[in-house]
Amino acid sequence: MIAIGRDRERDREPMNIVVCVKQIPDPAEPGALSPDTHTLVRTGKLILDDSDRYGVEVGLQLAEQAGGDVICVSMAPGEEVSGLRSALAMGAARAILVSDDALGGTDALGTAKVLAAAIRTAEADLVIAATESTDGYTGTTPVQVAELLGLPSISFARKVVLDGSTVRADRQTESGYDEVEVGLPAVVTVTAGVVEPRYPSFKGIMAARSKPLDIVGLSDLGIDPAEVGPAGSRQEILSVVPAESRSAGEIVVDEGDGYQRIVAFLEELKVV
Repeated sequence: MIAIGRDRERDREPMNIVVCVKQIPDPAEPGALSPDTHTLVRTGKLILDDSDRYGVEVGLQLAEQAGGDVICVSMAPGEEVSGLRSALAMGAARAILVSDDALGGTDALGTAKVLAAAIRTAEADLVIAATESTDGYTGTTPVQVAELLGLPSISFARKVVLDGSTVRADRQTESGYDEVEVGLPAVVTVTAGVVEPRYPSFKGIMAARSKPLDIVGLSDLGIDPAEVGPAGSRQEILSVVPAESRSAGEIVVDEGDGYQRIVAFLEELKVV
């Protein structure tokens, strides 16, 4: 196991809570795909993924209760920091952005390797992430980060509580929730609705401009470019086609045989 945390009882230092955030193209704008790689074009201004606002808020509330700082970690092209500034305006203490031309086309595992390397530099006691991003929906990156760091993980947490060196969570399931606890350091993914994210105040927005925001590349993290990007990706998008348009439904006028026609239709679909 790779230890990334610290002995807080010995060091008596504030807790470092790292929140993984993703900066995505504005969903309100028409998305575009690269004609060569069929991947989402991420040039220009990026915004903070809405799902990550919940993670930032959980981190801030835990830091306020336990004493400590929230450090946001992200990976984005072109040294884009607009989304990270939003997280800083919410109250995060500082941020780390990994930006490198070699990262274009990186898959989920490659992204996890980059984030894990950045998290190690932050000496995290607790790592928080959303369950999945709204532009990728793989839902695999946070648990891959946990595996790479050698840390226990709790996924789909709808409630998170810190108790000394232990983190407890209600883990959402199909039939209810499980009560789970692990020792720190650990990785926790939170669901939407776990808390109500705060809106950045004007004071917070102004303060975000002067908060530390470190921009690092692959060489700073000791990562071989061959492990990321198209060269290190274990997947390739061969083609992208538009979804089939929904055809018009059939209007049935009930002339006393409506139920028979419904049964016949369901039989045709092999539902009954």
